[in-house]
Amino acid sequence: MLLLTALVSGLTCFLVAALLMNIFERKQEGNQKVVRVVDLDDTITNPAVWGENYPQQYEDYLKTTDMKQTMYGGSEALPQIPTERDPRNVVTKSKLETIPQLKRMWAGYAFATDFREERGHAYMLTDQIHTKRQDVGQPGTCIHCHASTYTAMKKLGDGDLESGFHALNKMTYDEAKMHVNSPVACIDCHDPETMALRVTRPAFMEGIAKIKAMEGIEDYEVNTMATRQEMRSYVCGQCHVEYYFRGDEKTLTYPWTKGLTVDDAYAHYEEAGFKDWTHAETGAPMLKAQHPEFELWSQGTHSRRGVSCADCHMPYKRVGGKKVSDHQVRSPLLSINNACQTCHRIPEEELLEWTQSIQTKHRHLVDLALDSLVDLIDDLKAAQESGLQNERLESARQFQRKASFYVDYVEAENSSGFHASQETARILAESINFSRLGQLELVNKANPEAE
Repeated sequence: MLLLTALVSGLTCFLVAALLMNIFERKQEGNQKVVRVVDLDDTITNPAVWGENYPQQYEDYLKTTDMKQTMYGGSEALPQIPTERDPRNVVTKSKLETIPQLKRMWAGYAFATDFREERGHAYMLTDQIHTKRQDVGQPGTCIHCHASTYTAMKKLGDGDLESGFHALNKMTYDEAKMHVNSPVACIDCHDPETMALRVTRPAFMEGIAKIKAMEGIEDYEVNTMATRQEMRSYVCGQCHVEYYFRGDEKTLTYPWTKGLTVDDAYAHYEEAGFKDWTHAETGAPMLKAQHPEFELWSQGTHSRRGVSCADCHMPYKRVGGKKVSDHQVRSPLLSINNACQTCHRIPEEELLEWTQSIQTKHRHLVDLALDSLVDLIDDLKAAQESGLQNERLESARQFQRKASFYVDYVEAENSSGFHASQETARILAESINFSRLGQLELVNKANPEAE
């Protein structure tokens, strides 16, 4: 018994000592400052160099090459035989094949030739350079959200960011891509001296100042006036937004003069008399929505409760004794424990099932809206072929323009309805209604007795 007691006591002392040592080591890790292996400044765009000082964040950033699917998002790797025009040996599924209504919606526009599932940040520049949409010649403005452009703009503007921004807008895409060498990277979101979050896109600076002015805050300067929690969304909102190319200089512009809703954006375009292209089948003046994650997030419950983009898509995690923001930047559904269960004390399976239920209902509504739009396009074509005069088609074409923009606004947004489920359901209901009103307009105008 004495021997057994001694052994148990000795083992207990050893375990307690090991625990105390572990706690001490973790505290030391938590207190450890960044070891500056290299000096960083605004001229260094290569994230690998930044990774010398921040290896954990860089390791996570490299993982954005991972191709994992959720039920309604992510990407599936498909093998491709490289060609001189497109050297990629892996691509993703064509959404034009999985959602065939898109070809009709975008008839006559570059997106009707090539539109695939989106991949992680590591691929954002490569996939844009080699998309078939480049065959029609895109403007240099397109590169703002796909490349690390901050240093390029500074150089083009001789140190002035705004001037460089306008210089890049005026270029063709082929000219613009010669001034960048990596996808969006560390320098686009962080100050190299302090690592503080920062906004580097002049279009966002201009747009958010207009939004704040409507809130009664004049002369808003995002990099000095935003809180750190706001910046954890604003740095994402630099690119994950609806936008258009204004004027002959193709200036990147966010349609935020009236607010952040889809109705506000449409009203802005109507006031500006803007169109992206003329529909090849109906002649309607069309709008192409981009990726308004920031706008729809702002309409949702998480935004209203102060939850930032980074809280869910770059959640904090423990690495030894350090608290690190996960720079893999991916769907929260691939990291439910860190991204969701910090706030929602609900089993992981239940959270996943709840989210997928929202997204499944959303997908059904999107399909209904797209089918309604195709019905309107078919009726417009038939009306034109029957000899109905152009001026009598104008009202139906306007309904097509609006129905298309509303459903595209939701389809282009990458949360599959989750950012603001009620708002996206409303938008899709509006789109269906606009398509049906367009059809009714054709019936009434084609049939004089109905007028």
